[in-house]
Amino acid sequence: MPSSDVLAHCVEKVLIVTGASRGIGASTAVLAAQYGFKVCVNFCKQKQRAESVVRQIADAGGHAISVQADVTDEAEVIKMFETVDRELGPVTALVNNAGINHIAQGRIDSCTQEELKRLFDTNVVSAFLCSREAIKRMSTNHGGGGGVIVNLSSTLVRTAAAGRFIPYGASKAAIEAFTTGLSQEVAGEGIRVNAVVPGAINSDMLPPDRLEQIIATLPMGRVGEPEEVASAIVWLLSNEASYVSGAHLGITGAR
Repeated sequence: MPSSDVLAHCVEKVLIVTGASRGIGASTAVLAAQYGFKVCVNFCKQKQRAESVVRQIADAGGHAISVQADVTDEAEVIKMFETVDRELGPVTALVNNAGINHIAQGRIDSCTQEELKRLFDTNVVSAFLCSREAIKRMSTNHGGGGGVIVNLSSTLVRTAAAGRFIPYGASKAAIEAFTTGLSQEVAGEGIRVNAVVPGAINSDMLPPDRLEQIIATLPMGRVGEPEEVASAIVWLLSNEASYVSGAHLGITGAR
């Protein structure tokens, strides 16, 4: 958990969290606001849930807005960043959290091109588009004062879950390669880039029909909570992690 005095030294704290109407994204938005970030709660379809997150932040004395945008759509991503520019100020922190895993499940010989395209657009292309717009505002090459990007990966990069989640794991492997490369590309421009790698987390991304089976494989005997992942993300956003870039931080309960 980042200390408040460390975060107090951040020059600017304007954060976009994609897919922030639920789960890890919502928990990250709420926690970051507690440490002084102005937060854009991005959502695609769940307007009521996103507005609930904004209200929770406001009730605690924070500052947040909800912005609808399909982050697989370039025009909508650009519009979202322009909205944040106007209402909160130029973004200095980005959490690429938006993702799906409920399509393209099963063996590869049962996947359709449409399913695969939607999965990779949501899990990978969106991170590229949002990071591009963030870099234009954060990079010292563009007149910015620096910033932080945190990407969401998954332990399925390594465990694969053959027969069910190979496409999802492959999309997150792309995110890990993206994280490593981008961290090196912008390191001299005041931007840090890291990934968190959650294991089994108590959210609607976890298949409820396999919950007991999954818990039986976990050394701690329980799944993680979204708030536990959010704590790691907010630490990476803080100056306390000022020399951490290119890291892939596992939140896995020893699995």
